[in-house]
Amino acid sequence: MEAILEVDGLTFAYPGREEGLKGVSFRIARGERVALLGANGSGKSTLLYLLDGLYFSSAGEVRALGETLTESRLEDPAFGPRFRREVGLLFQNSEAQLFCPTVEEDVAFGPLQAGWPQEEVARRVKEVLALLEIEALQKRPPGTLSAGEKKKVALASLLVLSPSVLLLDEPTTGLDPRSQSTLLEILDALRARGMTLLTATHDLAAVPHVADRVLVLSPDHRLVADGPAEKILTDTALLEEVNLVHAHTHRHGSVVHRHPHLHTVLHHHHSEGE
Repeated sequence: MEAILEVDGLTFAYPGREEGLKGVSFRIARGERVALLGANGSGKSTLLYLLDGLYFSSAGEVRALGETLTESRLEDPAFGPRFRREVGLLFQNSEAQLFCPTVEEDVAFGPLQAGWPQEEVARRVKEVLALLEIEALQKRPPGTLSAGEKKKVALASLLVLSPSVLLLDEPTTGLDPRSQSTLLEILDALRARGMTLLTATHDLAAVPHVADRVLVLSPDHRLVADGPAEKILTDTALLEEVNLVHAHTHRHGSVVHRHPHLHTVLHHHHSEGE
C-alpha cells in the first residue's frame, strides 16, 4: 500500500538536552489507524511535531505525501500549502489552537488564510460544525467552552480543510467519560471515511478504539515495538518494560502474587470472594 508517512533513522534533540528520539524508523500506509504508545517523556509529542513539520530532525528523514519534509520544502508554494491542508495536528492542549473571538471564526481561520472563497469557507464551516454537532457553539467565545467542547472546536478547525492525515496528541486527556466516548466515535467515523489516523497516547484503554496497529516508544526514546494492537496490548512484559503498566503485589492468606494494572485506567481490587 502507498506510504503516506515515512520515518527513517529519525534522531532529534532539543537544544542543550539529551536526544528526545533515537533512530526511529517506520512507515504508515494511507488509511491506516495507528497508535503511538509510550510513557510520559518518551518522545510521542516530539515525534508528532516532527511529522507535522513544526520541528526538523538532526539526523534521519521524515517523508510525508511522498516528499521529504524540510524547512525549504515547506516554503515551496507547490508543496507547503498542500501539506498544511492535508496533514493536521490536534494538540493535547486545545487552547493552543483556539485564538479567535468566536468558534465560527476559529474554524474559518485556516481556509481564509489559504485564500478560499468566502462562500466556500462558509459552506465548509457549516458542514464541519454539523458533523461534530457543535452548531450551537458557533457564536460562543472559545474561552467559555468546556474541555470537551474545546477539543471538538480544535478538531473542527482541522477538519474544515479536509485533511487526509490527522495526528492526535493525547486526544482523550482531560475529558470526562461522555466527552471521551463522543470523541472516539468521531474518530471512528473519520476512519470509515478513509482518513489516516496517528494517535499518541499512554491510555491503553483507548487504543482498541483508535488503532489497529501500535508503535511503542521506550523511556529512552527508541521505537521498541511495532505490531497489531491486540498483540501489543497483551504483551505485559513489554508494557511493564516501557512503564505503561505497573505490577501490584497482592496477598491472599499465605500466597503472594503480582499482576499488572494499567497506569491510566481505574481498576477494581479483588473482593474477598475472589
